[in-house]
Parts: sequence; structure tokens; C-alpha cells
Amino acid sequence: MKRHQKELVVELLKDGLSKSESSFLVGYRGLSVAQMQNLRRGLKDKGASLQVAKWRLMKLATDGTQSGEILQPFFRDQIAIVFASKETPAVAKVLSTFSKENEALLLVAGSLENALLDADAIKRLVLLPSKEVLLGQVCGTLKVPITRFVNVMNVLVLRLLWTLKAVADKKQG
Repeated sequence: MKRHQKELVVELLKDGLSKSESSFLVGYRGLSVAQMQNLRRGLKDKGASLQVAKWRLMKLATDGTQSGEILQPFFRDQIAIVFASKETPAVAKVLSTFSKENEALLLVAGSLENALLDADAIKRLVLLPSKEVLLGQVCGTLKVPITRFVNVMNVLVLRLLWTLKAVADKKQG
């Protein structure tokens, strides 16, 4: 690889790190080209991308970035980096599912908002529900007190009506 090609790769990696909310390191030794293409397709559907580069170039790209420096100790062997620009749990789920189906893919580490994620933390991240489900749960939680308040107010109005009806019946009778 020539010098200007290496500089382009470093710039691509820096750009990916700056635009992503999280990143994951995966070991891909033993994966076929077809398997890598399937993984890339699955990641692309979730708004993520996979970049393969020499670990020395990754180290150059991550120097000076906080999230990148967290990952530097894991730059060895055949490592690829996955940039997740949105929906981090969905991207982690794709990686976890793919690693279960293809034992050659190893979840090495990750970075989420400048925090280090080990392989176990990535697997726990997979267990989180999707963004839509979480938003639905929040809305349901917010709805409960309002619904109860409306029900209490409705009972107060009904009691007033029952009292007025009882008084009216007493006066007529």
C-alpha cells in the first residue's frame, strides 16, 4: 500500500470515529469473503459500517481521540472496526447474532460515548430493547399517573352528581 493510500485509510477511519456514536472491534480471522459481505449488509441495514485496516493505521487514526484511545490496547491480530452512527443496540445485536452463527467472528471490545465495552458488556447491550420499545415504555409510564388523575376527577364529579340526585329525589319524595 502506498503512502497516499495509507493516508486515505487513516482519514476514513478518523471520519468514521468522529461521526459514530459507538464503535466495535471485531476479530474476523477465518471469515470468508461471502461471510464478510453478509455481515456488511446486515450492518448497513442498521446504519453501521465495517472497515478493515491494518492495526497500525487504526492506531494512527485513533491518536488524539478519546473514544479511539480507549480501543488502542485491543489493536492486534486481524481486527476490523464497526462504526455505528445510530441504534447502537441494534448494531450490537447484528454482531452478536453473526458471531453466534459464525464462530470465526469474535467480539473484542467496543466504545460507547467514550466508555469501554468488553465482550460481555456488548452482549448485555444486545439485551436492551429497541429505541421504539423504550419510547413506548416511557410513554406508558407517563400515561399512568395522568390516567389515574382523570379517573379520580371523574369519580369526584360522579359523587357530586349522585349527591345532587339524592337531594333532588328527597325533595320530590
